[in-house]
Amino acid sequence: MGLHDASTISRVQSRWCFTSEILLGLILIIAFAFSPTGAYDPLDPNGNITIKWDIMSWTPDGYLAVVTMNNFQQYRHIESPGWTLGWTWAKKEVIWSMVGAQTTEQGDCSKYQGNIPHCCKKNPTVVDLLPGTPYNQQIANCCRGGVIASWAQDPINAVSAFQVSVGSAGTSNKTVRLPKNFTLLAGGPGYTCGPAKKVR
Repeated sequence: MGLHDASTISRVQSRWCFTSEILLGLILIIAFAFSPTGAYDPLDPNGNITIKWDIMSWTPDGYLAVVTMNNFQQYRHIESPGWTLGWTWAKKEVIWSMVGAQTTEQGDCSKYQGNIPHCCKKNPTVVDLLPGTPYNQQIANCCRGGVIASWAQDPINAVSAFQVSVGSAGTSNKTVRLPKNFTLLAGGPGYTCGPAKKVR
């Protein structure tokens, strides 16, 4: 993850992309696009879903990040039952808390006493919260049940986001490691995923 200094605020961004056989890299982004097997859309050959992971602040054992998904596909919405995002941690990270989304399983957190993490799985699976979620559990662009409109047809609703507090992760740009093996499930013919990339 790269460091972006704005006065005294350290911010780290990582963007992940699902691509077909070619890498649709525009300097800083790689995009999640339909895999060529049954999902290629000749009317939208460069359509993609881009995931951005912004580290907003450091915590005593990790960081607080906002994860944003933008659906840059022209005609394909992510419809109900919505998106499911997964990855594998590079080290022994845990998710202390989430706002605007939740993991589907907690995993084995038995080594923690008192303050129990939200998720201890090496490969967490995250889903969006439903509409009507209490306001204190929401952030902007969350809580639509994983439904994301296409950018061309409804740009205001073509984004989904959640906040995650990650622990046992390192507390600087030099010690934090990029998650790997990203997966995006969203109904339909499926997606393929490229590796996470550091951006500045």
